[in-house]
Formats: sequence, C-alpha cells, structure tokens
Amino acid sequence: MNLLKASSSLRALTFRISRAALGAIPGPRILAFGPGKDRIESIVVINLDRQPNRWRRVCRELGRFRTHNGASLTSIAHRLAAIDARDGRAVAATADVDTTYRMGAQLFVQPDARLQECFGLDEPIRMTRQEVAVARSHIEAWKAIANGSDGHVLVLEDDIWFRRGAATAIDRGWRAALERCGKDHGPPLLYLSYRDAGGTAERIDECEALFRPVRGLWFLSGYVLSPDGAAALLRSMPVVGPADLWINHRLSELGALALASPAILQREDGPSDNSYSVLPYLARAGIVDSGSGAMRPDQAPSGQVLAWSSGGQQESLAMALSMLGLRVRAFDGDEKPIDAKQLSALGGIFDALVDAPLTPEALSAAIKQSGTKFIVEPNAAFRTALELKRPSRLTVLNERQDGRTWAQLCAPLGLTEPVHAFPIGTPRTWRMFRDDRSDGSPTAIARTFTEVSLLDDSPWVLPAQAIWERGRVSNRHMSSPGTTVLAAGMDSPSPWLKTLVETFPGNLASFATVGLRHGPDGVQLTLSKAIDGVRPFQSGAFASTRPFGHGRFEAEIKAAPGSGLVTGFFLHRESPRQEIDVELSGNDPQRMLVNVYFNPGDEGSAMGFGYRGSPCRIELGFDATEDFHTYAIEWRPNTIIWSVDGHVVHERVSWDPTPVPHLPMHRHGNLWVPRSEELAGPLDEAFLPATAHFRNASVCM
Repeated sequence: MNLLKASSSLRALTFRISRAALGAIPGPRILAFGPGKDRIESIVVINLDRQPNRWRRVCRELGRFRTHNGASLTSIAHRLAAIDARDGRAVAATADVDTTYRMGAQLFVQPDARLQECFGLDEPIRMTRQEVAVARSHIEAWKAIANGSDGHVLVLEDDIWFRRGAATAIDRGWRAALERCGKDHGPPLLYLSYRDAGGTAERIDECEALFRPVRGLWFLSGYVLSPDGAAALLRSMPVVGPADLWINHRLSELGALALASPAILQREDGPSDNSYSVLPYLARAGIVDSGSGAMRPDQAPSGQVLAWSSGGQQESLAMALSMLGLRVRAFDGDEKPIDAKQLSALGGIFDALVDAPLTPEALSAAIKQSGTKFIVEPNAAFRTALELKRPSRLTVLNERQDGRTWAQLCAPLGLTEPVHAFPIGTPRTWRMFRDDRSDGSPTAIARTFTEVSLLDDSPWVLPAQAIWERGRVSNRHMSSPGTTVLAAGMDSPSPWLKTLVETFPGNLASFATVGLRHGPDGVQLTLSKAIDGVRPFQSGAFASTRPFGHGRFEAEIKAAPGSGLVTGFFLHRESPRQEIDVELSGNDPQRMLVNVYFNPGDEGSAMGFGYRGSPCRIELGFDATEDFHTYAIEWRPNTIIWSVDGHVVHERVSWDPTPVPHLPMHRHGNLWVPRSEELAGPLDEAFLPATAHFRNASVCM
C-alpha cells in the first residue's frame, strides 16, 4: 500500500466532506459584488469543456454567497471555455504567447541562489503545453473584459474555494482599494487569490486590508480586473512564460493590489493534470526532490488492442499507443503467421499488437473475443475483412486533420487523451517496439522475487512473467568503431564537455565546480562533506555540451571505493526521459550495474515515468576501484552492447526487457551518493573524501 497516496486520499476526502457540509450553510453577502461601477459586476470562470463537473462545483461554491442586493453570485457568473492543452492547434505558436522564457524571469518572481548558480539568468526554458493553454485562456478572459461593459470582473479558475472569512476580507480589501484608486476608476488589478513565492514576495504600501505587490505572487486563480487593466495587459503582450510568472513583471506598471492574505484558495481534493516547465530545473538544483519519481500512467484498456498501420516510413501508430500507457509489440509483417494460441499467449504480455501477421483462424478468434478492439489506418491490412465481420468494434483512423487524431484513437479505447502532440514516431527501419528476444519468448531461468521487484512496474518494461535473458554475456570482441566525432583526454578543459552545477532527486550530493579537477590522470571527481548547501555532500559531474544519436561512447574510468558511493557513466535525456547506464558501486567493485530507462514519445513529450528502470549486475573479474579500465556503450536502433576493455559483457535487444531508447542523449559522468541504500549500501564516511577518475572519453558515430 502506498502510504503517501493513502494519506493524500484521506486529506482529499476530509476536504470534500468539509466543503459539502459548508455548502449546506448559506454564506453571507459580499457587498463588493453586484451592479454599479464601484462594485465587482460580474464573474468569469475559466473551465474546460471536458470538465463540466468543475463548473457545477464552482457554481455551488458561488451559490453560497450573495451580492450586495441579495442575488446569488451565480447570477453574475459566466463560463469561459478554457483552451485545452490536448488540442494541438490551440497551443500552437501564436503572437499572443512566447513559449520560451529565461531563468531570470523565474528568479525575478522567486529569487533562489541555488537555481541561479546552477543555470544562470539566460538559461532558456520552454513552456509546457498546459502552461500555454492556461496563458491563452487568461488572455481570452482579458480580451472579453477589455471589450465588455462591466467596470470590474472577477476572473476565477475552476478549482477554487472561498476560505472562512472570505466575505469580510474581500469587502475590507475592496473598500481599501477604492479609497486608494478612487470610486470612479477602482483598482486595475486586485489579487483575491495568490501564493507568496516562498515567502519572498516584495510588498509596499501595506495596510491591514491589502498591499501593493512589487513581485513574488504565484497563481492566477482569482483576481479582479478592470477594462483598463485588461487593455494594459493586452498591450504588453506577448505573454512570455507562464501567465502568473509574466504578470509579476507587469505589477508596477499596472498599479496592482493584493489582499493582505488570500481569500480564495485552490481545492485540495482533485488531481491536477498541469505540467510545470520549471520543475525539472528545480529538481536538478536540489530545490525539490521528487523522491521515487513518477510511476506508470493510471490507466489501461480493457481487452487486447489489435492495430494495423498503413505501412508508412514513420511508425506513428505504435508510438501513440505506447504513449497511452499500453505495452506495444510491433511487427515487420514478414514474420511467421501467428495462430490463435500464440495470439492468446501474446495477449498475456502485450496490451497492443501492431501489424501482427495473423492467420485467418487467429483473426476470427480475435473477432469472437468481445473485449478486443481493432484500430486501422487507411489502406491497412485486414481492414476489409474487419469491416465485413465486425464493423462495430473497428475504428478507422482518418488522415490527420483538425488536430483530432488523439480523440479518434482514445475514444474507442476508453482512454484519456494526452496533452502531448500526436507523435510522428521513429523510422520503420529502426524496428521500434519489435520483440527481438530469442524467438520473441522467455529464455532465462526463473528469477527470485527480489530480482523481479527491482524492475519498474511500467508499460515499457516486460512484466515479471515475461522473463528476459538477464545477464547475457559474450566473449567476443567489440567491432571496430565508426567515425570519431568527440575525443577528449580530459587532462584539461574541453569544449565538448561542461562541468555540471546541479543535482537530481535521490542524490545526497550536490554537484559543484569544486568537485571537478583536471590533471595528468584526466578528470578527478571528488566527493566530500558539504559545509553548507542543499545536500549533505558535494561532488563533481560533467556532461557533453550537445546530445548525440546512435553511436559508441567510451571512457577510461577508475571508480571511487567505499560503501554508499556510485561512479556513473551514462547517456541521458529528458522529455521524454531515456537513459543507458554504467554504474560502479563502491561496495561491490567486482561488478558493474547496467540499466536502461525508456519512455515513449517524440522530442519534447513530457514522459518521465519510472525510477528503477531494468537493472542488471555484470561480473567484471577485477576490482574497478584499483585501476583504469575502458568502458563502452554501443547504442544502435535495436541493440545496446556494453563492453569492458574491448570485450562484450552484456547485450540487449528490443523488449529485452525494454524498448531501445530512440532519441538523442547527452553523455555524462559523475560520482554520487544514493539516498536509497539498495544500490550501493550505506555510506561509509571513513572513505571520504573519495575520488573517481575519467580519461580518454570518445564518441564514435
């Protein structure tokens, strides 16, 4: 049982019960609301078309209160259809929103020395689709207010509630705002809801009821805006970055005000599907620690999915099904035909089969299964047969148009549409999602429960019953490398490699410039106790300045000795998260740990599930901490090969037990301390300071 999840669910239930009880008690009048130029004349609620329950819930909340003349607040409330992040056209490039902002804009709102040290003011950050949708939704509200006849309008998001004493706080703040701004004009912008940015909000002209914010307010879930204020915001566009961040840069010119404390809060009983662009940077700086990481999507279709593509050069359909959280196996089409018994066995492992070469009997058996879903692209194989035999359970995907491809695919499967763009997919020649294990079947002996439990429970890792050929070893030599595109002795700084100043969740050490030194033996990474800082230890790390696609990645490494220490050499990327690892733990220097993390999607898809990956320990035959040895990762479209001193020690193919990562990655080296003792045991501080050495790094394509 997940105790954190249970605790969160209990809090949500308690909150929901308390709100239901309060909903039965009529609220007071809020004199600030109602007709008249010196009042808040209307309310706009931003609400997605696909979330009508939220609109009804907000109406119940507003219905508790009355205007100054006794009418329900719902009588002056209007719904504004929110921009949906799932609609690719709605979040496409537009003159209203600049989707790339700088770290300096974030630091203006909430200064943090750790964040600035890691990235600097000019670090570019790209907004998520959800942030773009939120910004565009608020812009539509501003346009309506600027062109409307109401003197002041309260803009609400649909996940709010009025805290105890809200009516008094709003009335007191509204009177104070009118006194400051004059009854004829009123405040151009008044925050009724906000969150102080880590207690750093800069306030001036404070009184008991309100203050004038200079910077430092997060959220735009409840604010009063005048037509003049809305027009000023529209003149200042484009919105650069998340809307609540950008508006902090406009506070002074607007003459904005805020209640002394927020009267409207965000609800605690509903999950948010928002995604925040700055969160990965906060994690890398050690400001937040997401602990064990995100887990698999909480959805799965009922019944097997059989899909056939049109056979194009890019395999879009298989990638899309994988992004929906299905375990997908794709076929080339020239395999031995699959009979009914084999199809049934495959259904116990894979949720979806794409381009499966079924025998007529297997197809007939699948049609008889009431839960089986059939998806075909135009000109796909089996389409005619399926249309004749079972048209009611067949979905034909139309040519991509109107940005509704996700809707066509998700509706028949009963799955929620993701916010990511529909994928282009990988080239068919890469053979993504093929099952390239021996005969596509289990070949290894049974593993213990402990070994099985080390795997992520994920749609992108084979389940425990589909045991993979773990620890496959070959005595052959590595093949000759291709063209060398990077070579660095590492005894001096290189333009190909950069020193990292950051950390990551689960790491007890922060990486700093003092933890990395160049010398005759290459780069020396030193891990020691931190005098002060985000984490109790400090160390060193480096990465390539650019990402690389398929190739061979080598380095000579002398690992750090000591329990609790890990020397890492790996390829890594985010959005989606993918990784290929070599890790040398100081408590077990006779073996190395290899690992693969896979998430599906095209470049930019915010898929980052899993935290264990698919680890496997390999016997080295020597102590990795005593001398330098050459470690290499050979990464190809459908194969990953690990070698040590030129000898292949481990090899994986597609679905062995994960698909092979397919997007460019940066190469990394580091020395770190896992928070969990599973990987390298408890830290033995007697070994500190500890050092790891890297030299003669190369990349061959």
